[in-house]
Amino acid sequence: MKNNMLKYLSVIWLLCLGTTGFAQLKLPAVIGDNMIIQRDIKAPIWGWANAGEKITVVSKDKTDTAQTGNDGKWMLKLDASKAGGPFEMTVNGNGSTIKLVNIWAGDVWVASGQSNMEFGIQTDSIAAESIAAATDSMIHFFVVPMTPSLQPEKDITVPEASLDGKWVVCSPELMAAKNWAWHGFSAVGYYFAREIRKTTGSPVGMIGTYKGGTPAQAWISLDGLQQSPAFTKYVAAHQLLVDNYDKAQADYPAKKAAFQQELKAWDKSSGKPRPKLPMQPDGGFNAPSNLYNAMIAPLIPYAIKGVIWYQGESNGNQMDAAVEYATLFPRLINNWRAKWNQGNFTFLYVQLANFRAPAQTPAEGNWAWVREAQLKTLQLPNTGMAVITDIGNASNIHPTDKLDVGLRLALAARKVAYHQKLVYSGPMYKSMRVKGSNAIIRFTETGSGLVTGRHGGTDALQGFGIAGSDGKFVWAQARIEGNTVVVHSSEVPHPVAVRYNWADNPPGNLYNKEGLPASGFRTDK
Repeated sequence: MKNNMLKYLSVIWLLCLGTTGFAQLKLPAVIGDNMIIQRDIKAPIWGWANAGEKITVVSKDKTDTAQTGNDGKWMLKLDASKAGGPFEMTVNGNGSTIKLVNIWAGDVWVASGQSNMEFGIQTDSIAAESIAAATDSMIHFFVVPMTPSLQPEKDITVPEASLDGKWVVCSPELMAAKNWAWHGFSAVGYYFAREIRKTTGSPVGMIGTYKGGTPAQAWISLDGLQQSPAFTKYVAAHQLLVDNYDKAQADYPAKKAAFQQELKAWDKSSGKPRPKLPMQPDGGFNAPSNLYNAMIAPLIPYAIKGVIWYQGESNGNQMDAAVEYATLFPRLINNWRAKWNQGNFTFLYVQLANFRAPAQTPAEGNWAWVREAQLKTLQLPNTGMAVITDIGNASNIHPTDKLDVGLRLALAARKVAYHQKLVYSGPMYKSMRVKGSNAIIRFTETGSGLVTGRHGGTDALQGFGIAGSDGKFVWAQARIEGNTVVVHSSEVPHPVAVRYNWADNPPGNLYNKEGLPASGFRTDK
């Protein structure tokens, strides 16, 4: 490509370092005052200075040293710390000193995904109560500014007059502030952090990196997408953006001006569609790898305990994308784990909520396929899933009950990350056998037993469909017998398959006695 600034980005970075270097020692935005460092492991500390410069880091009366490479980058690892603090850290270079204060050791969790993770505490159904009670100064937040990039970024650009891109300490005033995040820190992330504090007693750091309306492929690195032949279309789309960047950048001002004129002249009452903003030269937030490059890469290798993830709605808009999620989502998890180089850290995620019109048939919609992909992803080690098909909203893709979501993710963390002996999941499909006209379904994660409804009750089980060899599913009658569910229908004398909660907005009401809902499933392949 001709005179492409992106092609030379890394070269310019190196030339700047090799000639003039940094005027001063520089740390990444994620390393700063009020940060929480991950306890019990050797946490990386890094930054940039002149090539060949000696760096010393003094923390807790311990001095560590590093030397910058030809690219001006240095890195070292602190000795593992037990939970606690506060302490200070001093970083020294040639004539430059950076002093960091109010540092604590605890557990660091990354909260990521799309809008249901992004929606801030100020939007929650119990916002006023939660904000007033947000007095725990041992919860610290770091919000990554929302921006895309065609190339992996080394650091985060911190906006002026904003709390984004800085570690901040939980307080009612902070949670009500208007100059950070999107209506406050992620409600799901906050409720999760609050529960982890109760569980561990240790400080908790939450790194929020999320963007509404975004697909999973935007959060995977380019080389991560290249590892699977199934994702060549995303690699090609990324390359097209790179190849056309110069022209797109040159044409963008005129296109944007034309859009603004069209918008000014647009009559909302005319019935004509609203003019569309032209695509940004870099492809914007939804382009493959763009969010990984700008909102994940700059965080690595900051030591973490794990990730909580709430995303999938955007990949469920089309059937092919919904089915593809079964390979795309595990690729994302494996990609992040490989890049962080911190082993199979805990990765917890939310199965999509119920949404849209109530199900009319026992097998319909796209979102059931996304949920199945999420269910299958539990095959990866150190993963956990929160099922929330009982707390969504038929008319709102952003249900306002984020407390239960955070609590269920925290239950998964207690089991997967903290190894507590507890029931963290609702019933999961295990096997089916057919006896006469009955399909008998066995489950794992039955806890203290199966019940109808979150609090038990005598209502009939709902959400089950059954099919014979013709593959036509009809609503079925179902009853609980011990830790099994017996499914049958007079319309299907010889059943071969069962589906449960297989719809965008399913009616299922199977729980365990711990009040956790069963995940949807299908027995047909």
